[in-house]
Parts: sequence; structure tokens; C-alpha cells
Amino acid sequence: MRFALTEEQSDLVATVHTLIAKRAASTDLRAAIDSDRGYDQELWRTLTEQIGVTALAIPETYGGVGCSYIEAHLVLEELGATLTPSPLVGTVLASEVVQGVLAGIPASNGPELPGLPEPAARLLAEIADGTRLATVAPTAPAAGSMSVSGDRLTGSVSTVLDAPTADTILVVVDDQLFAVDRTAPGCEIIETPALDPTLRLGTVQLTDAPAALLGTVDPAYVTTVGATMMTALQAGAARVALERTVAYLKERHQFGRPLGSFQALKHRCADLLVQVETAKTMSWAAAWELSQPEPDVRLVRAAKTWCSDAFSQVAAEMIQLHGGVAITWEHDAHLYFKRAHATAQLFATPAVEPVETQQKETNG
Repeated sequence: MRFALTEEQSDLVATVHTLIAKRAASTDLRAAIDSDRGYDQELWRTLTEQIGVTALAIPETYGGVGCSYIEAHLVLEELGATLTPSPLVGTVLASEVVQGVLAGIPASNGPELPGLPEPAARLLAEIADGTRLATVAPTAPAAGSMSVSGDRLTGSVSTVLDAPTADTILVVVDDQLFAVDRTAPGCEIIETPALDPTLRLGTVQLTDAPAALLGTVDPAYVTTVGATMMTALQAGAARVALERTVAYLKERHQFGRPLGSFQALKHRCADLLVQVETAKTMSWAAAWELSQPEPDVRLVRAAKTWCSDAFSQVAAEMIQLHGGVAITWEHDAHLYFKRAHATAQLFATPAVEPVETQQKETNG
């Protein structure tokens, strides 16, 4: 495992960072949140058309750039650092889950297609060129949460990330992956108020809605991918939250000297730096693991747990060390705090496996 970026990856990060900073000068975070779509559409257009962020982790066979998931992870980390709202999380999640489809679904003309089934390949191509936004709605394991009747779905899935802006909703029922168009009859998407205003959540309600079967996929893989993506948002945001806090402590004076000169505050910031650096390492490790043929789910779970705790601690200390200004609506501290708690809950994975699972693996 190589914990260093290649020259191309460094250039990608620098390009995305510069673009976000430049665009923020004309459209700030709050303006993007308050817009109809909930994100800066001009920024998103540039990210997709000029940088091709939606195509990074898609093979060239399906119209993508042919990079690994790691490149998409790095972009997510930069977007997370500035809390930049965008539909990239749901779209990358969808593209990764589609690529996890097991081939072998007969094509409409009879013989099986090499690689992905034709509907899945077509969806990947549309995601790659930026013409279609997508997300994934994993159904609850409880029986009856979603019923399948031929090519029709009936049921409801709540807390679906990026559902309000997605063109296609991928619904996982048991081990089957279906694609539902948001304009299809019987499909209704109700936006859900979220703690974090930079994220868009929605409830997907299907009533005998037509759906295209894309193939079979491991339901746990959806959570694995989603958890890995959350670590990117968390690691990036934790880094900038600490940077902004340290900058404030250098500027703010009390008792005739900068707050950052007090030893007790130095120690607190040093502890936070350890949290930030280890979270970044864990996040990159999870991204590398996800790019492997058989990712270690336990490593991803550990990374999600660590990054969630680290970001929550940094965000809490950001508010404490900023003092009274941090609890004002105009300051961004509360946005980082809300992002920390929201991402900790999304795609949550257990920190400890059930005893019976551990025993089963031990007995082999």
C-alpha cells in the first residue's frame, strides 16, 4: 500500500481545489445551499465537463476515464474539505454499485453480453458523460420493505442520499439491483429535512413503479462503498476545520497575546492534528482497499468508525476554541459540526462484528 499521491493525482487534487476556491468567490456556500438544486450548477458543470469527475472511476469500456476509485475519493475529499454541496456522492456510489453487478443477465436479443448487462452498461455511460445523475436506495433487511412483481416495485426507502436531484434511483432488493427513473409513473421522491443543509436526503416511494433489472449485487457492498465515501468527506472536512481553528487562534488576542500562544491550547491542537492525520491515513487505506478485487470489509468499518470519531472531535473543538463567534449562524463552525454528525450516521457500519460471525470465521 503506497500512501503517497502520484503526480497525476496531485494535479487532480490541485485542479479541483483551485476550481472550488475560484468559484466560491462568486457563489458562496450558503448561496449554493439556498439554490433550487441545492448546489452550484455552474461548478458542477465545470467539474463534469472539464475535469470529468463522474467518469474517473468508470472503465474506458463504458465511456469513463479508466482510473480507479481512489481518484474519485480524492475529489470527494476536496469537496468535503469546503463542505461543497454536489450530487457527486450519490452518483459515484451508483457507478460503483453498478460495476459490482454480477454479469450473466441475458440480453434482450438472447445471448449474454460480455462484462456488464446492457442496461447497466448504458447507465454507466450516461453517468460518465455527466448527462445522468444517480443514487442508490438500499432497502431495509426487514421483509416486506420492498416488494417485486415482475418488473414493478412497490415500497418505500427513507434517507436516500441525493435522491431529490437524482435522475435514476438504484433500488437494492435482497440481492437484486433495479433502476427506476424518477419520472416513471408510481415513483415519488419526497425531500427530507436534514441536519446538515449541505446534504440532500429524500424518501423514495414506489407504487407499482416500472423498474429495469440490472443484475445481482451484494447488498453489503452498498454500505461498504458508502462508508468509504463518507471517510473522504470526513477526512477533508476535519483537515480544514483544524486549519481554520489554528488560524483563528493565531489572530485572536486575549490578555495581550494570541490565544494560540497558550500552552494548553497548543496541546489541544496537537491532539487534533493526530486525529486529522490518522483519519486521512485510514480514509486512504479504505479507498485503496475498495479498489481491490476483494476488499476487506473490516478495514472499511474500522476506517468509518475512526474517521467519524475524529471528525466529530475536531468539529466540537472547533466550536469550543472559536468561542462565542462559533455559535453564530454566520460562522461555518456549526456547518462542520452538523456535517460531522450527519456523516457519522450515514452508511453506518458496526465497529464490532457479532460474536457468532467472529466464531464462524475462526472455526473456518
